[in-house]
Amino acid sequence: MFSRIFVEKSVANFPQVAVIKERFSKVPVTEIDAIEDIFGRVKKPYLQKRENLQLFLGKKKGTLVKEAPEAYGLAGEPHYYFIHAYNCIYECEYCYLQGYFQSPDIVLFLNHDDIAKEIETTIARHENKTVWFHAGEFSDSLALTHLSGELPFYFDLFKRYPKAKLELRTKSANIKDLIKMDPLKNIITSFSLSPEKRIKATDLKTPSLKHRLIAMKKLQELGHPIAIHLDPIIHEDQFLETYEELFSELKTYLDLNQIAYVSMGVVRFTSKVFHQVKKNYPKSELLAAEFHSSFDGKVRYPRPFRLWLLGKIKDLGLKAGLRDEQIYLCME
Repeated sequence: MFSRIFVEKSVANFPQVAVIKERFSKVPVTEIDAIEDIFGRVKKPYLQKRENLQLFLGKKKGTLVKEAPEAYGLAGEPHYYFIHAYNCIYECEYCYLQGYFQSPDIVLFLNHDDIAKEIETTIARHENKTVWFHAGEFSDSLALTHLSGELPFYFDLFKRYPKAKLELRTKSANIKDLIKMDPLKNIITSFSLSPEKRIKATDLKTPSLKHRLIAMKKLQELGHPIAIHLDPIIHEDQFLETYEELFSELKTYLDLNQIAYVSMGVVRFTSKVFHQVKKNYPKSELLAAEFHSSFDGKVRYPRPFRLWLLGKIKDLGLKAGLRDEQIYLCME
Protein backbone atom coordinates (compact mmCIF):
# COMPACT_ATOMS: atom_id res chain seq x y z
CA MET A 1 0.00 0.00 0.00
CA PHE A 2 2.80 2.46 0.88
CA SER A 3 6.08 3.18 -0.87
CA ARG A 4 7.67 4.93 2.13
CA ILE A 5 6.85 5.70 5.77
CA PHE A 6 7.90 8.98 7.39
CA VAL A 7 7.97 9.05 11.20
CA GLU A 8 8.26 12.21 13.26
CA LYS A 9 10.91 11.92 15.95
CA SER A 10 8.28 13.04 18.47
CA VAL A 11 6.34 9.78 18.00
CA ALA A 12 9.21 7.41 17.16
CA ASN A 13 8.76 5.54 20.45
CA PHE A 14 4.96 5.35 20.34
CA PRO A 15 3.75 1.71 20.47
CA GLN A 16 1.58 2.15 17.38
CA VAL A 17 4.60 3.17 15.32
CA ALA A 18 6.21 -0.16 16.13
CA VAL A 19 3.01 -1.98 15.12
CA ILE A 20 2.87 -0.19 11.77
CA LYS A 21 6.58 -0.67 11.05
CA GLU A 22 6.24 -4.38 11.73
CA ARG A 23 3.20 -4.67 9.47
CA PHE A 24 5.08 -2.94 6.63
CA SER A 25 8.49 -4.39 7.40
CA LYS A 26 9.64 -4.17 3.78
CA VAL A 27 8.73 -0.51 3.39
CA PRO A 28 11.61 1.98 3.94
CA VAL A 29 11.21 4.20 7.01
CA THR A 30 12.62 7.72 7.36
CA GLU A 31 12.68 9.73 10.59
CA ILE A 32 11.83 13.42 10.18
CA ASP A 33 11.59 16.46 12.44
CA ALA A 34 8.08 17.50 11.38
CA ILE A 35 5.44 16.28 8.91
CA GLU A 36 5.01 19.77 7.46
CA ASP A 37 8.67 19.78 6.40
CA ILE A 38 7.81 17.25 3.69
CA PHE A 39 4.04 16.70 3.37
CA GLY A 40 2.60 19.14 0.85
CA ARG A 41 5.78 21.17 0.41
CA VAL A 42 5.81 20.24 -3.27
CA LYS A 43 2.44 19.80 -4.94
CA LYS A 44 1.78 16.15 -5.69
CA PRO A 45 -1.00 15.35 -8.20
CA TYR A 46 -4.06 13.81 -6.54
CA LEU A 47 -4.17 10.84 -8.92
CA GLN A 48 -0.58 9.94 -8.11
CA LYS A 49 -2.11 8.09 -5.16
CA ARG A 50 -2.82 5.28 -7.61
CA GLU A 51 0.88 4.60 -8.07
CA ASN A 52 2.78 6.07 -5.14
CA LEU A 53 1.25 6.61 -1.73
CA GLN A 54 3.33 7.53 1.29
CA LEU A 55 2.43 7.30 4.98
CA PHE A 56 3.27 9.98 7.56
CA LEU A 57 3.09 9.36 11.32
CA GLY A 58 3.30 12.27 13.74
CA LYS A 59 1.58 14.73 16.05
CA LYS A 60 -1.22 17.11 15.06
CA LYS A 61 -0.35 20.64 16.04
CA GLY A 62 -2.54 23.72 16.41
CA THR A 63 -6.29 23.44 16.86
CA LEU A 64 -7.33 19.81 17.22
CA VAL A 65 -11.09 20.22 17.68
CA LYS A 66 -13.02 22.59 15.39
CA GLU A 67 -16.62 23.76 15.25
CA ALA A 68 -18.54 22.06 12.44
CA PRO A 69 -20.31 24.07 9.72
CA GLU A 70 -23.98 24.90 10.14
CA ALA A 71 -26.33 22.05 9.15
CA TYR A 72 -23.47 19.56 9.48
CA GLY A 73 -25.44 17.34 11.85
CA LEU A 74 -28.71 17.12 13.77
CA ALA A 75 -30.09 20.58 14.47
CA GLY A 76 -30.31 22.10 17.94
CA GLU A 77 -27.08 20.68 19.38
CA PRO A 78 -23.45 21.86 19.11
CA HIS A 79 -21.31 19.94 16.63
CA TYR A 80 -17.52 19.69 16.39
CA TYR A 81 -15.05 17.58 14.47
CA PHE A 82 -11.59 16.49 15.50
CA ILE A 83 -8.63 15.87 13.26
CA HIS A 84 -6.85 12.55 13.64
CA ALA A 85 -5.81 11.95 10.02
CA TYR A 86 -5.40 13.52 6.58
CA ASN A 87 -6.52 11.94 3.31
CA CYS A 88 -8.15 8.68 2.33
CA ILE A 89 -7.22 5.41 0.64
CA TYR A 90 -10.42 5.55 -1.42
CA GLU A 91 -10.90 7.61 -4.57
CA CYS A 92 -14.38 9.10 -4.91
CA GLU A 93 -14.61 11.34 -7.96
CA TYR A 94 -16.41 14.09 -6.03
CA CYS A 95 -14.12 14.00 -2.96
CA TYR A 96 -13.24 17.47 -1.68
CA LEU A 97 -9.84 16.25 -0.49
CA GLN A 98 -8.56 16.43 -4.07
CA GLY A 99 -8.71 20.21 -3.81
CA TYR A 100 -7.80 20.59 -0.15
CA PHE A 101 -4.25 19.38 0.43
CA GLN A 102 -1.19 19.67 -1.77
CA SER A 103 -0.72 15.91 -1.53
CA PRO A 104 -2.88 12.74 -1.46
CA ASP A 105 -0.45 10.98 0.92
CA ILE A 106 -1.88 9.53 4.14
CA VAL A 107 -1.15 11.22 7.47
CA LEU A 108 -2.01 9.53 10.78
CA PHE A 109 -1.78 11.67 13.90
CA LEU A 110 -0.95 9.68 17.02
CA ASN A 111 -1.24 12.29 19.80
CA HIS A 112 -4.73 11.22 20.84
CA ASP A 113 -4.12 12.36 24.43
CA ASP A 114 -3.88 15.94 23.16
CA ILE A 115 -7.05 15.54 21.10
CA ALA A 116 -8.84 14.12 24.16
CA LYS A 117 -7.90 17.15 26.24
CA GLU A 118 -9.49 19.49 23.70
CA ILE A 119 -12.59 17.28 23.52
CA GLU A 120 -12.92 17.41 27.32
CA THR A 121 -12.44 21.19 27.33
CA THR A 122 -15.15 21.53 24.67
CA ILE A 123 -17.55 19.34 26.66
CA ALA A 124 -16.95 21.49 29.75
CA ARG A 125 -17.87 24.64 27.79
CA HIS A 126 -21.30 23.17 27.00
CA GLU A 127 -22.45 22.17 30.46
CA ASN A 128 -25.74 20.23 30.47
CA LYS A 129 -25.82 20.04 26.65
CA THR A 130 -25.36 17.10 24.32
CA VAL A 131 -22.19 17.87 22.36
CA TRP A 132 -21.41 16.00 19.15
CA PHE A 133 -17.92 15.14 17.95
CA HIS A 134 -17.37 13.84 14.44
CA ALA A 135 -14.37 11.88 13.16
CA GLY A 136 -13.77 11.54 9.45
CA GLU A 137 -13.81 15.12 8.19
CA PHE A 138 -10.42 14.79 6.47
CA SER A 139 -10.23 11.01 6.27
CA ASP A 140 -12.30 7.84 6.63
CA SER A 141 -12.97 6.93 10.27
CA LEU A 142 -12.67 3.15 9.88
CA ALA A 143 -10.63 2.38 6.76
CA LEU A 144 -7.26 2.32 8.58
CA THR A 145 -8.24 1.68 12.20
CA HIS A 146 -6.49 -1.71 12.08
CA LEU A 147 -3.29 0.35 11.61
CA SER A 148 -3.98 3.47 13.65
CA GLY A 149 -5.40 1.52 16.61
CA GLU A 150 -7.19 4.46 18.27
CA LEU A 151 -10.69 3.01 18.69
CA PRO A 152 -10.15 1.59 22.23
CA PHE A 153 -8.83 4.99 23.33
CA TYR A 154 -11.95 6.86 22.14
CA PHE A 155 -14.33 4.24 23.50
CA ASP A 156 -12.70 4.67 26.91
CA LEU A 157 -12.93 8.46 26.59
CA PHE A 158 -16.61 8.63 25.61
CA LYS A 159 -17.56 6.01 28.17
CA ARG A 160 -16.62 8.66 30.75
CA TYR A 161 -18.83 11.27 29.05
CA PRO A 162 -22.15 9.54 28.29
CA LYS A 163 -23.89 12.85 27.43
CA ALA A 164 -21.38 13.60 24.67
CA LYS A 165 -21.67 11.78 21.34
CA LEU A 166 -19.07 10.54 18.89
CA GLU A 167 -19.87 9.87 15.25
CA LEU A 168 -17.51 7.72 13.17
CA ARG A 169 -18.15 8.61 9.51
CA THR A 170 -17.13 5.95 7.00
CA LYS A 171 -17.52 4.27 3.62
CA SER A 172 -15.48 1.32 4.83
CA ALA A 173 -16.50 -2.20 5.78
CA ASN A 174 -13.44 -2.51 8.03
CA ILE A 175 -15.11 -3.27 11.37
CA LYS A 176 -12.56 -5.82 12.65
CA ASP A 177 -11.45 -3.54 15.51
CA LEU A 178 -14.87 -2.01 16.10
CA ILE A 179 -16.58 -5.33 16.84
CA LYS A 180 -14.05 -5.93 19.63
CA MET A 181 -15.48 -2.93 21.49
CA ASP A 182 -18.41 -3.14 23.89
CA PRO A 183 -21.17 -1.03 22.30
CA LEU A 184 -21.80 2.45 23.71
CA LYS A 185 -25.05 4.30 23.11
CA ASN A 186 -23.16 7.54 22.52
CA ILE A 187 -20.79 6.23 19.81
CA ILE A 188 -22.55 6.00 16.45
CA THR A 189 -20.98 4.54 13.32
CA SER A 190 -22.47 6.23 10.27
CA PHE A 191 -22.11 4.75 6.80
CA SER A 192 -22.25 6.79 3.60
CA LEU A 193 -24.29 4.84 1.07
CA SER A 194 -25.28 5.18 -2.57
CA PRO A 195 -26.98 2.82 -5.02
CA GLU A 196 -24.56 0.12 -6.19
CA LYS A 197 -24.51 1.49 -9.74
CA ARG A 198 -23.37 4.86 -8.42
CA ILE A 199 -20.72 3.30 -6.15
CA LYS A 200 -19.20 1.50 -9.13
CA ALA A 201 -19.26 4.64 -11.28
CA THR A 202 -17.88 7.28 -8.90
CA ASP A 203 -16.92 5.77 -5.50
CA LEU A 204 -13.72 4.24 -6.80
CA LYS A 205 -11.88 1.69 -4.63
CA THR A 206 -14.59 1.75 -1.94
CA PRO A 207 -16.27 -1.43 -0.64
CA SER A 208 -19.40 -2.51 -2.49
CA LEU A 209 -22.84 -1.70 -1.15
CA LYS A 210 -23.29 -5.35 -0.15
CA HIS A 211 -20.09 -5.40 1.91
CA ARG A 212 -21.06 -2.18 3.69
CA LEU A 213 -24.54 -3.55 4.43
CA ILE A 214 -23.09 -6.80 5.79
CA ALA A 215 -20.82 -4.75 8.10
CA MET A 216 -23.78 -2.61 9.22
CA LYS A 217 -25.88 -5.69 9.91
CA LYS A 218 -23.10 -7.21 12.03
CA LEU A 219 -22.72 -4.01 14.07
CA GLN A 220 -26.47 -3.70 14.58
CA GLU A 221 -26.74 -7.30 15.74
CA LEU A 222 -23.95 -6.65 18.27
CA GLY A 223 -25.76 -3.60 19.61
CA HIS A 224 -23.62 -0.84 18.10
CA PRO A 225 -25.67 2.24 17.13
CA ILE A 226 -25.49 2.91 13.39
CA ALA A 227 -26.61 5.75 11.14
CA ILE A 228 -26.79 6.36 7.40
CA HIS A 229 -25.65 9.20 5.17
CA LEU A 230 -27.32 9.21 1.77
CA ASP A 231 -24.75 11.70 0.64
CA PRO A 232 -23.87 12.72 -1.97
CA ILE A 233 -27.10 12.16 -3.86
CA ILE A 234 -26.38 12.43 -7.58
CA HIS A 235 -29.18 12.85 -10.08
CA GLU A 236 -29.28 10.43 -12.99
CA ASP A 237 -31.82 8.69 -15.19
CA GLN A 238 -34.01 6.29 -13.17
CA PHE A 239 -32.67 7.74 -9.89
CA LEU A 240 -36.00 7.00 -8.18
CA GLU A 241 -35.81 3.35 -9.17
CA THR A 242 -32.21 3.01 -7.98
CA TYR A 243 -32.97 4.60 -4.60
CA GLU A 244 -36.12 2.52 -4.23
CA GLU A 245 -33.92 -0.54 -4.74
CA LEU A 246 -31.42 0.84 -2.21
CA PHE A 247 -34.12 1.22 0.46
CA SER A 248 -35.34 -2.30 -0.33
CA GLU A 249 -31.83 -3.63 0.33
CA LEU A 250 -31.60 -1.61 3.55
CA LYS A 251 -34.81 -3.23 4.78
CA THR A 252 -33.41 -6.67 3.95
CA TYR A 253 -30.25 -6.23 6.02
CA LEU A 254 -31.24 -3.80 8.78
CA ASP A 255 -33.89 -2.93 11.31
CA LEU A 256 -34.71 0.57 10.07
CA ASN A 257 -36.48 1.44 13.33
CA GLN A 258 -33.14 1.12 15.12
CA ILE A 259 -31.22 3.44 12.77
CA ALA A 260 -30.11 6.46 14.82
CA TYR A 261 -30.62 8.93 11.96
CA VAL A 262 -30.45 9.26 8.19
CA SER A 263 -28.96 12.36 6.60
CA MET A 264 -29.57 13.31 3.00
CA GLY A 265 -27.49 15.71 0.94
CA VAL A 266 -26.85 16.40 -2.72
CA VAL A 267 -23.45 16.41 -4.40
CA ARG A 268 -21.62 19.70 -3.82
CA PHE A 269 -18.17 21.18 -4.36
CA THR A 270 -16.16 24.25 -3.56
CA SER A 271 -15.17 26.03 -6.77
CA LYS A 272 -11.58 24.82 -6.25
CA VAL A 273 -12.65 21.19 -5.90
CA PHE A 274 -14.99 21.46 -8.90
CA HIS A 275 -12.01 22.61 -10.97
CA GLN A 276 -10.02 19.59 -9.74
CA VAL A 277 -12.88 17.20 -10.56
CA LYS A 278 -12.96 18.49 -14.14
CA LYS A 279 -9.18 18.12 -14.34
CA ASN A 280 -8.93 14.66 -12.73
CA TYR A 281 -12.09 13.08 -14.14
CA PRO A 282 -12.93 14.86 -17.43
CA LYS A 283 -15.23 12.01 -18.53
CA SER A 284 -17.07 11.73 -15.21
CA GLU A 285 -20.86 11.46 -15.32
CA LEU A 286 -20.90 14.14 -12.62
CA LEU A 287 -19.99 16.81 -15.15
CA ALA A 288 -23.12 16.25 -17.23
CA ALA A 289 -25.30 18.00 -14.65
CA GLU A 290 -26.26 21.66 -14.45
CA PHE A 291 -24.52 23.24 -11.46
CA HIS A 292 -24.79 26.72 -9.96
CA SER A 293 -22.95 28.66 -7.29
CA SER A 294 -25.08 28.32 -4.15
CA PHE A 295 -25.82 30.50 -1.09
CA ASP A 296 -22.68 29.28 0.69
CA GLY A 297 -20.37 29.59 -2.29
CA LYS A 298 -20.53 25.90 -3.09
CA VAL A 299 -21.24 24.56 -6.56
CA ARG A 300 -24.36 22.39 -6.65
CA TYR A 301 -27.75 21.83 -8.27
CA PRO A 302 -30.12 24.83 -8.31
CA ARG A 303 -32.00 25.03 -5.01
CA PRO A 304 -35.52 24.21 -6.31
CA PHE A 305 -34.19 21.16 -8.13
CA ARG A 306 -32.14 19.81 -5.23
CA LEU A 307 -35.01 20.29 -2.75
CA TRP A 308 -37.29 18.41 -5.16
CA LEU A 309 -34.65 15.68 -5.41
CA LEU A 310 -34.24 15.45 -1.62
CA GLY A 311 -38.01 15.44 -1.15
CA LYS A 312 -38.47 12.53 -3.54
CA ILE A 313 -35.82 10.43 -1.81
CA LYS A 314 -37.15 11.32 1.63
CA ASP A 315 -40.58 10.10 0.51
CA LEU A 316 -39.01 6.80 -0.56
CA GLY A 317 -37.39 6.50 2.87
CA LEU A 318 -40.67 7.12 4.68
CA LYS A 319 -42.39 4.61 2.43
CA ALA A 320 -39.67 2.06 3.32
CA GLY A 321 -40.39 2.49 7.04
CA LEU A 322 -38.20 5.33 8.25
CA ARG A 323 -39.78 7.88 10.59
CA ASP A 324 -39.79 11.56 9.76
CA GLU A 325 -37.82 12.41 12.92
CA GLN A 326 -35.01 10.06 11.83
CA ILE A 327 -34.27 12.12 8.70
CA TYR A 328 -32.44 15.42 8.34
CA LEU A 329 -31.03 17.36 5.41
CA CYS A 330 -27.28 17.85 5.42
CA MET A 331 -25.74 21.22 4.53
CA GLU A 332 -29.08 22.76 3.57
